[in-house]
Amino acid sequence: KQWYNAEYGALSILEPMVNDPVNYVRQGALLASAMVLVQQNEHLCPRLKTFKELFTKTMGDKHEDVMVKFGAILAQGIINAGGRNCTISMRSQYGHTNVPSVVGLLVFTHTWFWFPLSHFLCLSFQPTYLIGLNKDLKMPKMKFKSCAKPSTYAYPPILEPPKEKEKEKVSTAILSTTAKKQAKTKPSTPATPMEVDPPAEKTRREKTGKEKRKA
Repeated sequence: KQWYNAEYGALSILEPMVNDPVNYVRQGALLASAMVLVQQNEHLCPRLKTFKELFTKTMGDKHEDVMVKFGAILAQGIINAGGRNCTISMRSQYGHTNVPSVVGLLVFTHTWFWFPLSHFLCLSFQPTYLIGLNKDLKMPKMKFKSCAKPSTYAYPPILEPPKEKEKEKVSTAILSTTAKKQAKTKPSTPATPMEVDPPAEKTRREKTGKEKRKA
C-alpha cells in the first residue's frame, strides 16, 4: 500500500506535465512516467492503460513534435524492457548501491540534450525473472503454487500494429462536357457503301454494243 501511494503520487505530478507547452518537458514527463510504470500491469495499476494509450497516440500523431515523439518511443521501450522481465534498480541483489546503475541513470537524464545518451539507461536494468539450475547446470522441472489470481502477475498486452482498412472503390463522376469532348476525339469508323443493282436499260445497251462489235 505504501508503494502504491508513492506510485500514485508520482503519476499525479507527472500527468499535468504531459500537456506542457515546452517540448522537452513533455518528453521528460513521458520518460519519467514509463520509469514509474515499469513492471506494472493493469491489475496492479489501472492507470497504466491510460498512459500506454497516450504513448501510442503521441507516436502516431503527425502534428506532434519530433522530440516528444522520441520520448514516447523510449517510454514504450522502457515499459517493455527485457521482454517485460526487467526493472530499474540502483541496488544490487545483496542490497548494496550499484554504481554502474547510478551512473547510467545520471547520464540518461541528459537525453534531452543529446539523444545517444539514452543508451546508458540499460546499465540500470535488473532482471526480475527466476532461473533454477541443478548441480549439472540444467533446468529441473519445478512447480510453484501461487494463491494470487493469474491477472496479478500477467504480462501487459503487446503493442499491436494498426490494421489497414480496405479502401472502398468510389465511382468517378463524368461531367457532360467531358463526355462530349471524348465523343469528338473518338475516331469515327468509315461507313460501308451500300450495294446498288445497275439499271436495266444501261445493261441492255452494253450487251447490244458488244454483239455488234463481234459481228
